[in-house]
Parts: sequence; structure tokens; C-alpha cells
Amino acid sequence: MPELPEVEVTRLGIAPHLQGRLISAIKIIDGRLRWPVPKALLKILPGKKVKAIERRGKYLLFEIDEGYLLIHLGMTGTLRVLPSNEPLKPHDRVAIEFGKLSLRLHDPRKFGAILWHPKSQGRIEDNPLLQKLGVEPFSSDFAGELGAQVLYQASRKRTVAVKQFLLAGQAVVGVGNIYCSESLFEAGIHPATPAGKLSRPQCSRLAQAVRVILKKAIAAGGSSLKDFVNSEGDPGHFMVQTTVYDRKDEPCKVCKTPIRQIVQGQRSTYFCPACQKR
Repeated sequence: MPELPEVEVTRLGIAPHLQGRLISAIKIIDGRLRWPVPKALLKILPGKKVKAIERRGKYLLFEIDEGYLLIHLGMTGTLRVLPSNEPLKPHDRVAIEFGKLSLRLHDPRKFGAILWHPKSQGRIEDNPLLQKLGVEPFSSDFAGELGAQVLYQASRKRTVAVKQFLLAGQAVVGVGNIYCSESLFEAGIHPATPAGKLSRPQCSRLAQAVRVILKKAIAAGGSSLKDFVNSEGDPGHFMVQTTVYDRKDEPCKVCKTPIRQIVQGQRSTYFCPACQKR
């Protein structure tokens, strides 16, 4: 499933081509996504200019004068900018046309989403899909010791394991399964540690680790396990850089202790039992 780094890589790839351009048409090839694609977009979008393309969590936000187009990639979705005369492929669900360019949502499993938030309904931050999301990891609200404070306050009295606490995205968004294992290793914290037992120094190390790992993942083009490709059709390369994820029984890159794998919440977690002692 595309996580924050993959969505940010997608945003960085498509924004230079589309920001400031007029939408000439929208084609709903198969609108049966996680939620039905609103047919009203066929009348709303043509002739409108994309003022900005931002990201909130795993949602891409296309701002036009009247509102925001929210796009979520789901489990297998990708967005690519192609020549408008490029033939449609199987599993292309929606095409947003910009004259000679076409933004295509390709989604084999149809768990993605394209939704509309009119500005008449209030701020985009108050959209029900966005308002409960945690702090953005690269925002000023998570910089330096503010990030430590966010994690420390949100984790108090929480008995859930810190890995699950991070994965929930209610304190800080974007730390998907791969990035949880990598961030916890970077911070030297065992993934089964109860979130409520994290000390302030541990929260400080973890906040810094989250930013470091996510920045590395974005620089590497994200992670490709099965389906993800960027806006140019290239896979991400972060998986070749991981220190613990998917390295069961391989030697730790720091201390040579074999990496272990456990299952938490039906998701695989990888850690070094020597570097991440309970």
C-alpha cells in the first residue's frame, strides 16, 4: 500500500506538470472505487485551474477556486501524467485531461478514491477524512523537541505497543509498516514496548528517527513491494536500504546480531534484539 513517502513522491512528480494548468475534461472510466467517483465532477472540473497540489497524510489535495479534489491511492493505485493520446490500459479508472496531458488513476483493486470537497462546506482541514489525522512529520509542529512533545503527550496511559501506536497515525501521520520498523531501529526502541512507557528521551529520539527515515524513503523514491511506481512508472528503491525490515535472520548492520521477525496486529515487524532491548 502506498504510504506517505510514496504519496509525496507522486506529488513531487505530478505537481510541476499540472499546477497552474486548466482542466479540459474528466473521464470516469470506472468510478466504482472505495467510494463512487462523484459524477458531478464531470461538470465541476472542466475549465478550472489547479492552483496547488498538496498532501495531507496519504491524501493528495488538488486545490481549485471552488474546492478541493481529494485523491487517495488505496492499496494498488498509481497516478501518472501521460500524453492525452496514450491509449487507456486495463485498470485505468479515471483520466483528468489537461489539453495534451492526461492524469491517469490506475488502480487494479479499486480501493483508491477520488472525492470532492467544496469550499462552501468549510476548511479542507475539517473534512471528516482529514480532521482526525495526526501531525505532519515535516511540519513545524513536529520539528525538534515539539515532535518529542507530540509523541510523549499522545502516548501517555497507552498500553498498546509503540509499533501499533505509530502505525495508527493519530499522533503523527505517515509512519507505515516498513517505516515503523526502520524508525524504531533508528531510535533504539523495542517495537513491543508499551507506548505509555516511553520516556521523554525515547520520544525525542523517535521523533527525530521518523523524520530521518521518511526523508530517506522519499529521496529513494519510496518503497516498492508489489505495485507502487512513481509518476514516471519507476519503482521506489528504499527497500534496498532497509536496516531491519524484511531482513529476518540476516546480521544486524550495526552489531551483527540476527534480525528477528514478529507479528503485531497481523503485520510483520522486524527488529534487532541487541540494539533494541526491552
